[in-house]
Formats: sequence, C-alpha cells, structure tokens
Amino acid sequence: MQHWTYLGIAIIAEVIATSALKASDGFTQWLPSLLVIVGYGLAFYFLALTLRSIPVGVAYAIWSGLGIVLVSVIALVLYGQKPDLPAVVGMALIITGAVVMQLFSRTAGH
Repeated sequence: MQHWTYLGIAIIAEVIATSALKASDGFTQWLPSLLVIVGYGLAFYFLALTLRSIPVGVAYAIWSGLGIVLVSVIALVLYGQKPDLPAVVGMALIITGAVVMQLFSRTAGH
C-alpha cells in the first residue's frame, strides 16, 4: 500500500511543479522556479520508488492522467484558463481509462 502513497506524492509534486512553471515566467522568477525544480525532483524520486512495485505503464498512466486533470483544475483557478467541452470530455476519458486499468487489468498488480 505504501507504493500508492509514493505515487500520490509524485503526482502532487508534479502538479505543483507544472503549475509553478507558468508563474516562473521562463525561470525569471526565483520562487516559482525553485518550486519547479524541487517539485520535479520530488516527483521523479517518488515515481522511482513507486516503480519498485507498480508496473511502469500503470504507474505512468495514473501519474500523467491525474496530473493532466489536476493541472487543468489549477490552471482554471489560478490563471482563469477554462477548458472547453472537448477538453473536459478528453479528461473524463483519461480518468475512465485509469480506473479501467486499475480495476480490470492484471497488469495493475492485482
């Protein structure tokens, strides 16, 4: 169960880093730039720990899928970037795909 905690930390760290990337203004703003560097470092470290027990394809699908959705929510809140209907449908399909993999795929490590 610890591997899911590691994956959760990796996702949160990646979302923070990606969200701070816009605010870094091409790495000209030091605090957001620091968040980007530290966030991505933590994200990849905890993803590496996750891969000890979750197959890379499954871990990456969940990591990137949830990352896309969470970054989109943060972009809406912080930057007013509202996704259109096709983007929302696409994100719903990504979430559905991750759920299907977790519930029904033997690759997911059941």
